[in-house]
Amino acid sequence: MQFVYDENASQELLTIRDENYRYLFRARRLKVGQSVGFRNLFDDVLYRYLIEDIGKKEATLRLRDATKTDKANLKTLHLIWCIIDPKIIYSTLPLLNQMGVSKISFVYCDRSQKNFKIDFEKCKKILINSCQQCGRTNLMEIEILDNLEDVLKKYHDFAVLDFGGETSWQEISSCLIGCEGGFSEYERGKLQNHYKIGFQTSLILKSETATVTIASKLLI
Repeated sequence: MQFVYDENASQELLTIRDENYRYLFRARRLKVGQSVGFRNLFDDVLYRYLIEDIGKKEATLRLRDATKTDKANLKTLHLIWCIIDPKIIYSTLPLLNQMGVSKISFVYCDRSQKNFKIDFEKCKKILINSCQQCGRTNLMEIEILDNLEDVLKKYHDFAVLDFGGETSWQEISSCLIGCEGGFSEYERGKLQNHYKIGFQTSLILKSETATVTIASKLLI
């Protein structure tokens, strides 16, 4: 791990319990006097703590220093992703997080299965674990929208991935990706004035493949 996540990182004293306790003192077997780097994933600061006391179920650490980290990726990308099987979303999130996607708005489109439900707590845990592994210093923002109308009310300047779209892309900071089966004719009508992008392939990509491809082309 590049650091350990704790929402209270920045406080003078830090009490470590549960999962972080097991990782630091049973897996890594750290001792009193050693130091550990923590982040809270919202202020881009690395907080280094000294271990002062290790109990049977919790440990106390004291802040030693704090270092502001320059953001490695200054590009931003907002993905508006029509909901697919949550298991696939969960397995794809770490890839998008590593590439630096800043925000994902999940939306139910006409061809989304409405019984698919996104577990936001599970998403947050996946993203935290990914940040600890890859060194990302801020937590990706996620939200859920009920339908395309909600997207159009909230966001205006976004590209749309669709068949026949431009393969030589202009600068894009926000993109809508459909679910399996693509957009309905009604949705295409609603999106007719948005910039369309596409890939230089005749093959049909799965939704998660297209999403990762977009992120890699625009961010890396």
